[in-house]
Amino acid sequence: MNVTLLEQARKQVTSIPILVNLVSKRMRELIAGKRPLVKPEPDEEKIDTVLREIADGKLKAETDFSLLVDDESDD
Repeated sequence: MNVTLLEQARKQVTSIPILVNLVSKRMRELIAGKRPLVKPEPDEEKIDTVLREIADGKLKAETDFSLLVDDESDD
């Protein structure tokens, strides 16, 4: 795994758990035969392709924190 690409991806997706889930889901898609959103470099591992997709802004994670339940509203 390319550490530079990981750091660039972390700038795009600041939440580590969300980044892990995004990379995991996209890796499964690539392994299943989906086409990459960026042109893979020669001899590039799939995880580096995914990290480049995220770092280049081709793949994003949307979060909607308004769906979280407020514990204080139960009182």
